[in-house]
Amino acid sequence: MFTGIIEQIGKVVAIEPNGSCTDFVIESGISTLLKIDQSVSHNGACLTVVGINSNTHRVTAVPETLQKTNLGNWEIGSMINLERCTLVGGRLDGHIVSGHIDQTAVCSNIVNDNNSWVFTFQYAPSQSSLVVEKGSICINGISLTVFDVKDDLFSVAIIPYTFEHTNIQTLQIGSKVNLEFDIIGKYILKIMSLK
Repeated sequence: MFTGIIEQIGKVVAIEPNGSCTDFVIESGISTLLKIDQSVSHNGACLTVVGINSNTHRVTAVPETLQKTNLGNWEIGSMINLERCTLVGGRLDGHIVSGHIDQTAVCSNIVNDNNSWVFTFQYAPSQSSLVVEKGSICINGISLTVFDVKDDLFSVAIIPYTFEHTNIQTLQIGSKVNLEFDIIGKYILKIMSLK
């Protein structure tokens, strides 16, 4: 379980085939603090640490993860948002995030508004009931509040701190991002569909 508060930006330093899977080696300031078997959010996707070597750690992505997330687009040098799992008893500064990506979205517009930014994303309208005005969403692992919600579009406002300390600074129009919708909303929608 995560909160969507990014701890560190990591960098992909190696990509290696591993059967039908792909191993990614990530260099970061928190790699030395990790343990093998630990769950870590990488751009919002929960991945298990399978190796540690000085200032890098290794994770493995299965074909399903590569197809359903933006991990398949990672290259050497890609900047990755990292968050370790939440400690029980700690503060929940963002919102409840499971690390299970629901779908990807594409950045359709970026507006620089005098030291703050508005990013607009286009996503599959089949999930539009899970995106509500002023509700929470997780984009590349970042807990954000949505506004200006349309059938297949929504926007988020980014403050300078978030821009500087996450990989949202690397996004361009056309960039693919990982989305995780609010888990409470997903459960409510499921319960309503069973009635």
